[in-house]
Amino acid sequence: MNDPILHDLWNRYTCKSYDPTRKVPEEKLQILYEALRLTPSSINSQPWKFIVISRDEAKRRLYDTFTEPYHFNRQYVLDSTVTILFAHNPRYRLEDYEEVVKKMIEDGRIPPEKKERALQSFRFARMHTDESGFNGHWTKAQLYIALGNAYHTLARLGIDSTALEGIDVERVEAEFKEELGDFACHVALCIGYHHETDYNAKLPKSRLEHDSIFIHL
Repeated sequence: MNDPILHDLWNRYTCKSYDPTRKVPEEKLQILYEALRLTPSSINSQPWKFIVISRDEAKRRLYDTFTEPYHFNRQYVLDSTVTILFAHNPRYRLEDYEEVVKKMIEDGRIPPEKKERALQSFRFARMHTDESGFNGHWTKAQLYIALGNAYHTLARLGIDSTALEGIDVERVEAEFKEELGDFACHVALCIGYHHETDYNAKLPKSRLEHDSIFIHL
């Protein structure tokens, strides 16, 4: 099938070595940031925060959080153009959703007089909230929609990336406590251009066949 969407997906891969001399243009990064902002989420909750790490000092801060067995991931942080910490709100509250509804009114999506009716959608968040107020499993699931969106956006822009779940969560959250606040960070995304020595750039893509993963009824 000859389609630009499939071309993007066939050609994207997980970068294993970045060229520190090649920087992603700022205008392309801005496209990525806007794509992340436009990511869909359940009840339009948007329970996320993206910490963009681009300056050398910030890169060093993140680099220093890597402990065993994640040392092999830390060089990506120094050599890529930016690394984004993908963070989610593990205790998403009605007050948080009220801010979303307020913005929907400002944008003209709903009229002011329907604010209370719009807030009723928060019941779907309550369905995933335990007695202590924790709903991080639900908000983390929303965050991974943003990660998938970032993958395809970067592929369309011809930019390489590496998702890192191999981070020391406690150290990252402690080091970036001021920036994260009460948000949790379990995954980061490095962005840049691959080095010519990147072995993964030359390997063929391998996926299970259609019939082994699809059931058509």
